[in-house]
Amino acid sequence: QTQLFGVLLAAASNFLISVSLNIQKCAHLRLVCQAEQKPYYRSKLWWCGITLLGLGEVGNFTAYGFAPITLVAPMGCVSVIGSAFISVFLLKKTMRTADILGGTLTITGIYLLVTFAPNAPQELTARQVQNYLVSWPFLVYSVLEILIFCILLYFYKRKAVKHIVVLLMMVALLASLTVIAVKAVSSMIALSVKGKMQLTYSLFYIMSVLMTTSCAFQIKFLNQAMHLYEATAVVPINFVFFTTSAIISGVVFYREFQSAALLSVFMFLFGCLLAFLGVIILARNKKEEHLQISFIDCGHIPGQKMSGKIQPDSHCSCYGTLNKEDDLVKRQS
Repeated sequence: QTQLFGVLLAAASNFLISVSLNIQKCAHLRLVCQAEQKPYYRSKLWWCGITLLGLGEVGNFTAYGFAPITLVAPMGCVSVIGSAFISVFLLKKTMRTADILGGTLTITGIYLLVTFAPNAPQELTARQVQNYLVSWPFLVYSVLEILIFCILLYFYKRKAVKHIVVLLMMVALLASLTVIAVKAVSSMIALSVKGKMQLTYSLFYIMSVLMTTSCAFQIKFLNQAMHLYEATAVVPINFVFFTTSAIISGVVFYREFQSAALLSVFMFLFGCLLAFLGVIILARNKKEEHLQISFIDCGHIPGQKMSGKIQPDSHCSCYGTLNKEDDLVKRQS
């Protein structure tokens, strides 16, 4: 029952995140269409979206204290499905056949994930986390991860390689540390609320610092990827890399598949594959929409009296005229 609560909480939180992102986009569109421009942070609709985003992130954080990493991390696909379908109602986008196919595959994948997820104990004390930290599988995993990250960082810094795979691979490697720390911190807080105080251990604060630091660097590299590439490419690749990295972390650090049957492992991985495929189909060939502005602002031209914003003339090849040119046209006619 505890694990089911964590799954439902993660799914609901990611749905809230998808709603919040669409509300924020809707707020920005409304502000652009208004005659009097004002900052986005003065919009009540935008603040509503931010509030829902905060609630969704808090819910995701809490879910790690009740369910395995290998089950909570893939629930991020709920936000992708939610965004695809909510945008049809809020942003008046067209529902595509690919959206229905992608949503169906993703929901099927989620069902398999929930059905064949590992049933690992979720009450993690500070001493258990400490034992996991010094276990040889995690030490080997940490050395490999640090080595790969340093190689990618070398190409990123010295060779100025800004390829999307390089950027998102670094995000995924940092994310593996983030989910390990989030799981530990969330579990220790949950135990402390129940009466088994864990906040007196120094490990709690070490994990909190690790969580904050790795998350900050994740945001740095992810923002650069979003700046250089379209969201339609970044979102599916980041989801696949992040989820894969989180699952490996849960398997290596928390040993979540230690007692699982081979069939359960196979069906779980098959569910992940369906979810990945569904997210890729949802994002595939979905073009970025740009705002359509119904006027052209020519700015200030020295020596010419401008009327401000000039409407395009549908019966002429030019995009508007100056006042002097208007007089000349009248004289010629």
